[in-house]
Amino acid sequence: MRILLSSIYPFAFMLLFFIIPFDDYIRALPNILIIILIVTFPFVIKKEHIGKLRKLPTMLFIVFFGYIVLAALVTGRIETDFKIIKKIGIAAGLLVLYLPVYHDRKVQKAIMFSALAAVIFSVVSIFYAANTNASFEFGDTQMVIEALLIDRLYLGLISVLSIVFSYYAMRREYHDHNKYYFANIVINVLFIALIVSKIAAIVCLVIFIVAQLYSKKKVLRAIMAITAIAIIFCAVFFIKNQLKSNTSKGFKTEVNTFFNTSNTWRTRIVAWDCAIKNIENQGINLAGVGFKKTKDDLINCYGTNIKNDTERATFVNERYNSHNQFLDIYSSTGLIGLLLFVGFLIVTFATNKKQFFPTAIIVTLVIYCLVENIFHRQMGAYYFGLMLIILLVSNNNPQNNTLKN
Repeated sequence: MRILLSSIYPFAFMLLFFIIPFDDYIRALPNILIIILIVTFPFVIKKEHIGKLRKLPTMLFIVFFGYIVLAALVTGRIETDFKIIKKIGIAAGLLVLYLPVYHDRKVQKAIMFSALAAVIFSVVSIFYAANTNASFEFGDTQMVIEALLIDRLYLGLISVLSIVFSYYAMRREYHDHNKYYFANIVINVLFIALIVSKIAAIVCLVIFIVAQLYSKKKVLRAIMAITAIAIIFCAVFFIKNQLKSNTSKGFKTEVNTFFNTSNTWRTRIVAWDCAIKNIENQGINLAGVGFKKTKDDLINCYGTNIKNDTERATFVNERYNSHNQFLDIYSSTGLIGLLLFVGFLIVTFATNKKQFFPTAIIVTLVIYCLVENIFHRQMGAYYFGLMLIILLVSNNNPQNNTLKN
């Protein structure tokens, strides 16, 4: 019985990560698969599997999650914050449930096929909308977004993960399968360009620069390091100017900048501005005010600071979050929570810095945390759990992390 369950168990994981993008169409199936994994877990777990958790990064994440739960209990906000805590718990639960699994490549291939299915579905939907809607324009981003399978941010994330997994799966020496992985990379890159996912494009660019840092050519490494620093400096300077401009002029729809040509970037600029203002008003914040109170403070800020009536109503009615996981954690769980989370990321990076594959996953995670509250979406929790699995309990082979020509 144990042997049979051990054979079936990894396929439940594969199916779970394959169907996540189609959650709106088969909403019950992910929950059913998680229940199957939970029920089967006691029959397939072994003592040696628990040893996978005995790593410093894993311990730090457990402490981070434990602190959030304990702080919510002590402050009496467990009921109001339970919705977000539950999503973090999903990621932590996936990490634990994955312990008996040894087939890392199969789960990664499930993500590649999932991304490919999402790409096909979205492309067909886009062209169907173009043929049935006389006013459809490919240059109209909103029309394209409405035709996508899921939120563009997460479609971009799936494509980025598929690209990284495909590259990781390619052999250094010639292998017939390499052409399929390369084709998958090309398809996902073109899809990112089609849906104009700026975040995914930025992540791909940063990962490409990081890849050069693992090159044996020292001159190339130095050039790429300088380029990376320059890009980061310019990005920080640009965002700072945008926030300053938004503060002095209020929310305006007709600002001729790169960020404000996109509704999603405009939303982030305003959300970041309010999140930073609320943090400044809180002063030194050790324990945080809770996830719900953080959201309520943002809504109050939108109502006060956004001058345009239509935009203010949109922000208030939609209850937009801060669109930055670090700002959200600091405001909600305090300086202690933020230090634990950032400490987990730093230690994880330090542990894996000699390997390109986990480093690319960390880069992806950090950038998406800078522009999205991944703990506020169940889909975000699933993919955060996937990245935790890769970074903390997967059997990454260092030989496969050396860069190919």
